[in-house]
Amino acid sequence: MDALRRALGWLSLLYALIFAAFALPHAGIVSWPVHESVIVPAAIVETLCVAALLTGGYGALAGRPWAWDGLIYTHAAALAGVVLGILSLAFGAADASALLTWYHTAMAIVLAAGLTGAFYVSRVRR
Repeated sequence: MDALRRALGWLSLLYALIFAAFALPHAGIVSWPVHESVIVPAAIVETLCVAALLTGGYGALAGRPWAWDGLIYTHAAALAGVVLGILSLAFGAADASALLTWYHTAMAIVLAAGLTGAFYVSRVRR
């Protein structure tokens, strides 16, 4: 379980980096490494996802007593942000590009997998 906690911690930091890579162009700050249109609400949600995942990653890697609960909550919060992005694109709030569709799909899958792993361990620990 300790190896899974560390793996989810490192993956949380990686996911935070990916969210940040999309938050910056959506905020209009930088157009590299991805080229996307300015969508301020998306930048706000992605920044909140970055903060959540950094917190969860820190808790997991530092071995805090709340690490597993933190991983569950932060993965769930980030997954909720991704679902919000999927719904906003589905309802036409912004122009959907192939990159955004791929990004939302991939992040939903990896966050759901991480959430499943954290839930599994939380049940095994009892």
